[in-house]
Amino acid sequence: MQEQQEKRGLLIVGLLVAMLFASLDNTIVGTAMPRIVGELGGLGVMTWLTTAYMLTSTAVVPITGKLADLIGRKVVYVTGLILFMAGSVLCGAPQTMNQLIVFRAIQGIGGGIMMPMAMIIVGDLFTGEQRAKWQGVFGAVFGLSSILGPQVGGWIVDTLNWRWVFYINLPVGILAVILIALALKSQRISGPVNIDIWGMFTMTGGVVSLLLALTFGGKDFPWTSWQILSLFGLSAAFLTAFVIVESRTAEPILPLHLFRNKTFSLLNGIGFLMSVGMFGAIMFVPLFMQGIVGISPSESGTIMVPMMLAMMLTSIAGGRIVKKIGVRTQMLIGMITMAAGFWLLSTMVVTTSKWEAMSYMIVLGLGIGLVMPLITIALQESFPKSERGVVTSSSQFFRQIGGTFGMTVLGAVMNHRSTALLTHDLMPRLEKLPQQAHGMAEQFSAMIQTNPQGLYSMLLSPEALASIPAGIRQTLLPILKTDMVASLHEVYLVGLVFILAGAVLAMMLGKIKLSPPEQKASAQKAA
Repeated sequence: MQEQQEKRGLLIVGLLVAMLFASLDNTIVGTAMPRIVGELGGLGVMTWLTTAYMLTSTAVVPITGKLADLIGRKVVYVTGLILFMAGSVLCGAPQTMNQLIVFRAIQGIGGGIMMPMAMIIVGDLFTGEQRAKWQGVFGAVFGLSSILGPQVGGWIVDTLNWRWVFYINLPVGILAVILIALALKSQRISGPVNIDIWGMFTMTGGVVSLLLALTFGGKDFPWTSWQILSLFGLSAAFLTAFVIVESRTAEPILPLHLFRNKTFSLLNGIGFLMSVGMFGAIMFVPLFMQGIVGISPSESGTIMVPMMLAMMLTSIAGGRIVKKIGVRTQMLIGMITMAAGFWLLSTMVVTTSKWEAMSYMIVLGLGIGLVMPLITIALQESFPKSERGVVTSSSQFFRQIGGTFGMTVLGAVMNHRSTALLTHDLMPRLEKLPQQAHGMAEQFSAMIQTNPQGLYSMLLSPEALASIPAGIRQTLLPILKTDMVASLHEVYLVGLVFILAGAVLAMMLGKIKLSPPEQKASAQKAA
């Protein structure tokens, strides 16, 4: 028994180490981006460093859960760790930006395996009430990485070299592999294992095509362009084929019968809607803080710290109080708290201070922390161990898709509202500019119709502002600030609608009972 407890302790440490270094990687890379571009070039394809990782990590998540159910947790998780480390080593050694993009895609496959696997194994190790506490801790570690990432990344880039942003993963990854390989039991597979190859192929094609359309639509290409319409059409074709394949195969990657389960559909719907609002709205906070409040880009990163601390607090506390108030009640409280945060964000004006904005973000973080870990816990409690892998990974998959969808939808809301306001408020002023400013007026007029956020970015750039004559600047800036704030109001109100829709789904949840600690004997066998 003591040996079993020691192994469990080793396994938890290994899981925490693996989750910390995988989630740290995303924020660290963002800090190193200017140095990477400075050395390798490729400014025009820089966004692909993030896009390549997102595409592969999102596409592999649902496949990971099913493979974990079929061939065992240990082999899948260790494979993910090794792929992530191999990708990290490759990312530290490229000579061109294109090479780095390919290596980031490899790293994304490993990351997409690691993140859901940690939650799956926690689900195996503990029963409902214990699981709630531990998944709160894991949620807090994820939040901690968002705070530490920029600082760690900045220190590595300044002290060593940007390549060490990736190399640093190697010793930490090796430690995680050793701990998990020693402590996690191998699963004995009896009988033949049927891998759903066609399901993997059609799902990957459908998800990647959809993510590419959402990523580039409205920015790199118009929504009605043949490129974006073709991607949506390709996604629809692949996903239709996926549904047909899944209905006929013996071991489907994402069993369609799960969607007939009310709890499965409601919980993943809540996760999707929460992520639509959360990720879509959070991306605009730095724009407001830099453009309106006037803080520096480096200081705007600290605006997120109170929100992440609040999220960490309620992630841990929520795991303890859920057994007293129940899953549905806590889920509803969390969604209503998030809605309050969105409403507060929609009240921000030109005179809003940094401290007011930070307090609104704290409210949002408190709500997120109550809901996010709870979705996974509730799913794991509602299904047997044989399906725990696929239902756990599904929750992360729908949240990631929701985040991408949210950034796209709320970005489109921002652009549409900004174009209407700037056309009404700024265009008449541009038409009255003197003849010598005619070229600038034409440039600004074109940006109003095609890229209004590009105009707002002038508020963030002292160099761009200095290039505009003082008289024109004094005329344009108040209008730009006022219209940007008005556009953000609409963004946050639309985000609020998504969160309220998630609250409605939470009200429809049935009673989900968390299994008490006395029933943990069977769960310990997984360790």
